[in-house]
Parts: sequence; structure tokens; C-alpha cells
Amino acid sequence: MQRTGRSLPASMLLSIRDRRMQKANAAAHKTTVTTGTLVASYNVHKCIGVDRKFDPERTIRVIREIDPDVIALQEADNRFGDRDGLLDLLRLERETGLVPVPISATGKGHGWHGNVLLFKKGVVRDVHQIKLPGLEPRGAVVAEIDFDGSQTLRIIAAHLGLLRRSRSQQARVVLELMNSPDETPTLLLGDLNEWRLGNRSALNTLHATFGPQPPAVPTFPSNLPLLALDRIMANRHGMIAAVEAHDTPLSRVASDHLPLTAFVRLERISDNALMSPASQSV
Repeated sequence: MQRTGRSLPASMLLSIRDRRMQKANAAAHKTTVTTGTLVASYNVHKCIGVDRKFDPERTIRVIREIDPDVIALQEADNRFGDRDGLLDLLRLERETGLVPVPISATGKGHGWHGNVLLFKKGVVRDVHQIKLPGLEPRGAVVAEIDFDGSQTLRIIAAHLGLLRRSRSQQARVVLELMNSPDETPTLLLGDLNEWRLGNRSALNTLHATFGPQPPAVPTFPSNLPLLALDRIMANRHGMIAAVEAHDTPLSRVASDHLPLTAFVRLERISDNALMSPASQSV
């Protein structure tokens, strides 16, 4: 079988090198970008840590560490049976101010196919629950939130499949949710399950709308991050900054994924900040 692009070992070596560079520059980077709306994506792995302990309280502590304005959670419900939600959402609201975007739930779960989108302040204008194609049951939550009274931001919180073909199909569905690349400022948050870079990536379809993105940040596995499975993407040039893994002693053990964070600069989503894929640097 002919192979193209980087092999997995080469990608791992590159990730290790990039992670060392990111850590070396982290202190300087955090002093330059500390303002904006803090968004995060976190696959909580059903609240089971790398120590194999089920500990929802520990998951809440990680979210409290991050202190996000918006966070997309994946695997926040049991996958089978009644798909019970695993977190104490009332406690999470008391300790962080985060409340879930309302959905039409059919069981006891917090979210849609394990996806939960939480926010601190703003007005939810519209919510849709999207069933994604593929062999596994996967979904996305799409919400339009008015944060500052004048600008609406669309957020797509998704968890893509393990199979490359399914991810390609699911990426096309994400694009179908957007009539054109400049119609509404949009963020895509989630575990996109794609470690490949370049032409072999199942996410290449997204480039037409989201354009080239900041360098992918390794988040998996949490105790030695090598693969950039989690992503935060925007369809406007300059809208997101300081994309980083939330790497702490607690987050390294609470899930097999590290949380991914970024700052969203709402002032950059006006009409004069439309993204041109050719103008966005990687």
C-alpha cells in the first residue's frame, strides 16, 4: 500500500519538538494575549482519568482551573443505556457560573451524543442538534449566542468519529451548516479525532470555509501529548488567539485528553475582519 504524508512516528516526533518549543515560549505568550472571551474544548472521557478512576468532582475541578467563558465538553454522558449525564451541573454552575445551552433531551443525558456546550453570560438565540453520519453515533450542537448585545457568534460543538471516512463525511456536514464562509462569525470546538496533518487529513474539507488555522496543539494522550485531536477553529481571520493545551498536574490525570483553550476577540468579528484563506497564515 502506497503511503503519503508523515508516518505516525514522524508526527509524534514533530509533536514532541513543537510541544517543547511551546513550553519554552509559554510565559512570554501568556503575557501578550490575556484578554478576550476564553473558550475551551474538553473531552472528559466519561470522567474516567488515566488512573482509571471515575471522578466527576475532579473533572469539575479542571473546568474550574480553566475558568472559561464558553466550554464544549465531549463524552459528558454515558454512551449506553439511559445515557445518564455524569456531572453535577448545578454544582458546576455554582462554582463556575457556567450553564448548559438548552437542548431537547430524550433521556437523562446532559447533552447530545455526549456533547455539552456551556456558557457564562449572553443570550442564546438559536440551538440545533445535528446527527452526524458514520458507523458510530456522533453528533454536534450548534448554538448562536449573543455575548455583547450587538454581535452574535455561532458555535459548533462536535465530536467526530474514529474512522477517517466518517470524519470526512462529518466535516462536509459541518460545512453544510454554514451557507457561506462570511455569513456568520463561527467557532468550531471539539474532539475532531484527526491526528494527520497535510493532505491526508480528513479535515482538509474545512479549509475552504475556515481557512488555514494556527498550528495544531497536541492534547492526547494527556500524560504525554503527541496528537492534536482537539481543535478550536474560526471562520474569521484574527478572531482566535493563544490556542494552548491546559496542561496542569490535575488535567494530566483527570482525562485521557488535555483541555484546549483559546481567546476569542469579539471586536475582530466585524464585517471588516472577514477571513480570506489566502491571507491567513499558519
